[in-house]
Amino acid sequence: MDLYVAPDGQPRCGWAADGPLMLGYHDTEWGFPVHDDHRLFEKVSLEGFQSGLSWRTILTKRPAFREVFEGFDPVRVALFTDDDVERLLTDARIIRHRGKIEAVVNNAARALELMDDAGSLAAYFWTWAPPAGEIVAPATMTTSPSSIAMAKDLKKRGWKFVGPTTAFAFMQAMGLINDHAEGCTTRGAVEEARHRL
Repeated sequence: MDLYVAPDGQPRCGWAADGPLMLGYHDTEWGFPVHDDHRLFEKVSLEGFQSGLSWRTILTKRPAFREVFEGFDPVRVALFTDDDVERLLTDARIIRHRGKIEAVVNNAARALELMDDAGSLAAYFWTWAPPAGEIVAPATMTTSPSSIAMAKDLKKRGWKFVGPTTAFAFMQAMGLINDHAEGCTTRGAVEEARHRL
């Protein structure tokens, strides 16, 4: 991956060059390990919305997504009705895709089942962190054996819009792997955060 020299003179992953919003996300969120169940549910939901779109589009709309999906609290979202889905389909602040909206509602119920089964979403998702050596080089893959296996397991559990590529993007973003490019100044900070676990 090409590197981008940010305004502070430090190199970042090339995709961080797509404006201040993306640079801030890159430097403070992407790749840092997350164990909070609401944030994990939010991210897996937003990754589903991103399918076929740019992450910048989703990030711009994230405040509205958080508002309309009750802070991505799976307990609250699992109670959404068909009327809620219809309401969301009229809200121009978010991506109005029926299948993706219905998937978030469905996945909230599945998340609650998973939390009962595994103890927490974090406990479940972190079991899928790829073993050493699976990711051959940073920023070179879009799926992995672990993301394929996780997507297959989620599908078996009834989840929707979480295929292998979406699962891999989720793993990258939530710190299950450190996929910052070699030479990116944030890569070291992410690695330190992962070692503190």
